[in-house]
Amino acid sequence: MKAADLRELTGEELLAKMKELEEELFNLKFQLASQQLSNSARLRESRRDLARLKTVLREKSI
Repeated sequence: MKAADLRELTGEELLAKMKELEEELFNLKFQLASQQLSNSARLRESRRDLARLKTVLREKSI
């Protein structure tokens, strides 16, 4: 997910996407703890996507 794509979304869409990413990150962490996660790079990708999204939300609030 690119920041430019996120900037095109509205505030409500960003909040919905943030909730979705937080749930995905929670599930990935759970899979990692139970040794069911086959691709650990997805964990890093999800964390960074969430950080990008929060950055764009902050930009819009300023």
